[in-house]
Amino acid sequence: MLFTRSFVSLLSFVALVVAEPLLSPHVLHEKRSHTPAGWSRSRKHDADAVLPLRIGLTQSNMDKLEELLLDVSEPSSPNFGKHWNAGKVAQTFKPSSETVSTVYNWLAASGIDASRIKVSKAKTWIEVNATVTEAEQLLQTEYHVYTHESGKEHVACEAYHVPKHVSKHVDIIMPSIHFDAVIKRSEPSSHTLSNIGQPGVGLSPKSTGKISDLLTQLEDCDQQITPICLRALYDFVYYPVATSKNSYGIVEYTPQAYLQSDLDLFFKNFSTNQVGKSPVEVSIDGGYAQTDYTGFGYNGESNLDLQYGMALTDPQPITLYQTGDMEEGASFNNFLDAIDGSFCTFEGGDDPYYDAVYPDPYGGYDGPQDCGITKPAYVISTSYAYNEADLSPAYAARQCAEYAKLGLMGTTVLYSSGDNGVAGNSDLCLGPDGDQSYDAVGFNPSFPGTCPYITSVGATQVVSGHSVYQPESACMEVIYSGGGFSNYFAMPSYQKSAVDHYLSTHPPKYSSAQYNTTGKSRGFPDLSANGAFYVVAVDGSFESVFGTSASSPVVGTILTSINDARLAIGKGPIGFINPTIYSSEFTGAFNDITNGTNPGCGTVGFSAEPGWDPVTGLGTPNFAKLLARWLLV
Repeated sequence: MLFTRSFVSLLSFVALVVAEPLLSPHVLHEKRSHTPAGWSRSRKHDADAVLPLRIGLTQSNMDKLEELLLDVSEPSSPNFGKHWNAGKVAQTFKPSSETVSTVYNWLAASGIDASRIKVSKAKTWIEVNATVTEAEQLLQTEYHVYTHESGKEHVACEAYHVPKHVSKHVDIIMPSIHFDAVIKRSEPSSHTLSNIGQPGVGLSPKSTGKISDLLTQLEDCDQQITPICLRALYDFVYYPVATSKNSYGIVEYTPQAYLQSDLDLFFKNFSTNQVGKSPVEVSIDGGYAQTDYTGFGYNGESNLDLQYGMALTDPQPITLYQTGDMEEGASFNNFLDAIDGSFCTFEGGDDPYYDAVYPDPYGGYDGPQDCGITKPAYVISTSYAYNEADLSPAYAARQCAEYAKLGLMGTTVLYSSGDNGVAGNSDLCLGPDGDQSYDAVGFNPSFPGTCPYITSVGATQVVSGHSVYQPESACMEVIYSGGGFSNYFAMPSYQKSAVDHYLSTHPPKYSSAQYNTTGKSRGFPDLSANGAFYVVAVDGSFESVFGTSASSPVVGTILTSINDARLAIGKGPIGFINPTIYSSEFTGAFNDITNGTNPGCGTVGFSAEPGWDPVTGLGTPNFAKLLARWLLV
């Protein structure tokens, strides 16, 4: 029987090969409108140089991805909370045999010898080492060498084409129009505050300097935010009881790292029973809490995330996903590989033109790429982001789909929405052809904040002179809450009613040259939390810290506590929360923010209004109300 099935499968594959049509006319597959900031075209690439072409195959059932995710995420669904395992995810979305054979046969018919064509084990990538001449003929393009202002060189083309009958079977081809989102470094000594903290170096907390006197009373929360302020703001009083069943993960990217002495200084003042405690560190691709480089730029982010993440969920152990070594760093895809074996084993994993490659060719971590080394936590918070325009639509879409798969498996994924209002990291805005500059007028949304399968977290603040019992405002001191509308992703169904209400009731007075005015794109953030005046221990003293970098891990602590309560009574984790929090069942479970804007790109940005808005989302969480509702679904 086994022989018969194998023989039938072989005949089916051969039939597809025989039935494959002759090569059809080429059509444009991807095109780049501009050269990214910091790069310039240097020269035509050598004709005989070898390119490691990697062809990402289209995955099955992508048209059903949102439907399948909503089926386990909407509170009204009979399958709510019935999350999938990794095997089911991988099997559901793997490319079809027709896709594999179509691309394989195209390469063979173009003169690439079969011995040079490698199909990945999961049949999701096809690889071939081709000369520049071969690749240019294959893709009807020209390859050039581009040089970054840092000195790094990169190979790319401006557009590429594939046969029409092949195009629907190909997601992305590398190298092609895409540029590194992370500039790799040759040695740690080259670190500066302009390039540390990968990826998305522009999104990092801001400090207004050291704090001379600690203010620890509730009436001081408009000047200094401490754990007691957050508990009062969000009615957040809870003691975890199911910690062995629960999990909360915080992601950091080397060289940013925490200092144990700073954790202890913070805990000594705000959570005394945690002095001496550390997060449970999971090293990904050589990541470790380095101590060779210190200062706010190296320790501010991780110290902030862990001090508040640990203090607000005590005694819940916190998992620290320390990602990337000192020499090469890492990308979001490196992290995804490590927490989800199905991504790197079944979905092809990293590509060397965006993602760090291990063993590290720069002489750092010499172990293999980490793949599925740890189970993803039920809640994962990341305080880093790219500008959406840093990445191609195809690359962003392929990664966004992986967050949906994590949601299918029961993980809540949180990302900071950005700190520059409607502008992007480094205050860059979009020009008419998609280029990024300081004097452009186009709003520049963040990624993954615009991915419809993550929860984007904006920032609020206690108004000066107000108490924690009065409404907060959108954060408008030092940083502005990132928010707006995607240029890549369509509006998800769960968000339609809320966004339609905002656009019809409070239509922004901006043109299509400034933001996506179609009314059909993904709006962000989804919710918010305080992001101003945090008291953070950094290098032996306290500093006043601002950023959505603070908002995201704080929301993570609240959702982790809700998971704890559900797990304690035999329910499962809340998973992908967006369909739930936008549903009518959760109306009134957030503190609506109606004051403030998010300036950028020469404008005051959008305005916070009643209901959802592209500044603070649905508002800030009310833990007691959210817990009561989530215990009923």
